[in-house]
Amino acid sequence: MKNKPIKRHEALKPLSREHHYGLLLCWKIRQGFKLNVDSQRIKDYTEWFKVQYLEPHFEAEEQYIFPVLGNDHELVKRALSEHRRLKRLFDQETEITKALILIEEELYSHIRFEERVLFNEIQRIATSEQLAEIEEKHQGIAFSDKEWKDKFWV
Repeated sequence: MKNKPIKRHEALKPLSREHHYGLLLCWKIRQGFKLNVDSQRIKDYTEWFKVQYLEPHFEAEEQYIFPVLGNDHELVKRALSEHRRLKRLFDQETEITKALILIEEELYSHIRFEERVLFNEIQRIATSEQLAEIEEKHQGIAFSDKEWKDKFWV
């Protein structure tokens, strides 16, 4: 049975769109391996993605979204733990192939958790004032990798 689409509040839609870019990164990593691309080429792209999108995205979630439930909430603790783990994987300079495989798996799983569980709970609990503040403070990160010359995934 197919999951029915989640009705996302306007305030959380920019973050959900950013999750789409993260899922696209996972796909690009998988494609790179499928096409036998050198791991360093994939790593270069993931490093660029981390700086341009992942770090600002994590920062926005941690500053504006997670406080709705509080850092002691089990779902937030899990998300923060996964953020730390993902940052370590993105920063890993040895065993790059293994790190990329883990990034692909764990980022995909993390995004699915946030979309299907955490954001639903935040949306359920948040007051209209909290949602308005989120909407005001985070309009989203515009994504474009058109300038990236090495399109290893095509």
